[in-house]
Amino acid sequence: MAFAKLATTVRAAAFALALAAVPGAVAAQDEPVQTQVEEPAGATARAEGEPADSQAAAALEPDNAPLIDARSTINGEPAIKGQPVSAEEDLIGSMSFQPQHNAIGEQAIFMHDYILLPIIVAISLFVLGLLLFVIVKYRRRAGREPSKTSHNTLVEVIWTLVPALILVGIAIPSISLLANQYETPPEDAITIKATGYQWYWGYTYVDNGGFEVISNMLDADEAEARGEPHQLAADNRLVLPVGVPIRMQIIGADVIHSFAVPSLWFKMDAVPGRLNEKMLTIDEPGIYYGQCMELCGARHAYMPIAVEAVPMDQFRAWVASKGGTFGDEETVAEEDAQSAEDAAEAGDTEAAEEAVEAEAAAE
Repeated sequence: MAFAKLATTVRAAAFALALAAVPGAVAAQDEPVQTQVEEPAGATARAEGEPADSQAAAALEPDNAPLIDARSTINGEPAIKGQPVSAEEDLIGSMSFQPQHNAIGEQAIFMHDYILLPIIVAISLFVLGLLLFVIVKYRRRAGREPSKTSHNTLVEVIWTLVPALILVGIAIPSISLLANQYETPPEDAITIKATGYQWYWGYTYVDNGGFEVISNMLDADEAEARGEPHQLAADNRLVLPVGVPIRMQIIGADVIHSFAVPSLWFKMDAVPGRLNEKMLTIDEPGIYYGQCMELCGARHAYMPIAVEAVPMDQFRAWVASKGGTFGDEETVAEEDAQSAEDAAEAGDTEAAEEAVEAEAAAE
């Protein structure tokens, strides 16, 4: 009896402690993700001996400033190209795909809007019409009796051939779209490796010296100060060049993540131990937002992807500012020097000055 009372007392105390801990646990889940994140073993986010809060401080450093101001315009259009919209802003847009900014995305939208959607609507209306016709014509009050025919060769041929032809009509553009989506990148494509961590992204510029940029979600105040949407803005964006093929390599460091940018028609799972690869091309400069689209733990919702697409010359300058290289700096400098010399011979004084600067750079 005494033992039973003691056990009951212990259980009650444990239950009370668990209830006391619940509000703190819930509050911890609701807190916005901080830029300081515990890093898994083997990640290269911090140098050896670097303080734990260095990532939070990095967002304030001048060299981490974004190349594109989210509140600016590019060629008369908003700098932010790809982001979700609310029903209050655009009812139809909130239920449809985001505007696409590369050829694959435009092909996919065409496939959806002008092939799949009309076929689906036509079939749905046809079936609805048949149901209404049967319901009205053979209702009990009218006293009509439907046919008891069990076999009809013509009807059976029609309802076999027509669906088959519809499927063939869908399959042809579908196969073309699938083949284009997984086209092998060319040899000269720029290779970027995106690594999913719990719960942030790391971007390694494989062809440019192998440096890695760690990207964490900005808190609400920082995102508002930059003019960016909260839970989509990141302290360090994924900087990519415009108009050239990019070989995106996707991998997970701990659990399965998914790298997805809807306005670029790009989605690829990040699986630990497996390097997935897909080509990406961006048509115009701007900011494009995405998120992790694979449930990966408590802070899955706090893994935004912010892509910053810039012209190639600006991309090269950014890579150089990070200590990266292209391996062709000397060749490019020599070509610039030769072009400037040719212009100088034609009597352009400004070009002559550029020739001297280019020669100095080549040396």
